[in-house]
This record gives sequence, structure tokens and C-alpha cells, in this order.
Amino acid sequence: MALTKAEMAEALFNQLGLNKREARELVDLFFEEVRTALSNGEQVKLSGFGNFDLRDKNPRPGRNPKTGEEIPITARRVVTFRPRTKTQGAGRSICWSPGITPSCRPSPASVISPLAR
Repeated sequence: MALTKAEMAEALFNQLGLNKREARELVDLFFEEVRTALSNGEQVKLSGFGNFDLRDKNPRPGRNPKTGEEIPITARRVVTFRPRTKTQGAGRSICWSPGITPSCRPSPASVISPLAR
């Protein structure tokens, strides 16, 4: 399961006392800023979390897995994320912590709080 924007807004609502509309707008503005910076070719560095970069991929031959037909894959630009060393194992350590429900789905607050330190 993934942490959603709605869950992030809910965590802001619970932890910071923002109303739900403000929390949702804050999350939306954050992602809009990231999108804008990346579309302008800038690197996005989130201290203590990781970096978002744009990477150019060269054209290469591909293959249709059903038919085996060779299909060219065009050159494209992709967004990559490199986590900070401290956050690389965060998902695994949360999953195996005592007291986590069998579904192994942490609450948004339990994910955001340790990363904020």
C-alpha cells in the first residue's frame, strides 16, 4: 500500500492543527512546486529525505513481450529519486517494527515523524 496525498493532508491536519482544506492545499502546493522545478530542469533536493533529478534516456530497441516483435523505444526524459542514506531502509524498518498491524501499513504520522528528525 502507498502513502497517498490524502493521508499526508490528514497527517498535517492531525499534527499541525491546520483545517482539512488548508492541509490539502499545502500538500498540493508542495507537489506543484516540485513539478514546476523539475519542468524547469532544476534538481529538487529535500534535505534529510532525498533528491529528485531529471535524467535523459537514450533510444534503444525494445520487444513486444506477446509477439516478440522488435519495437524502438524513443529517447525520453525521466524523473529519478535518490533517497538519502537515512531514508533508504525506512519502509522495511517500519514494516518489521513491533506493534504494526498485520497489514503492515503504517499511519502517515508514523512515516512522517521519523523522517522529520
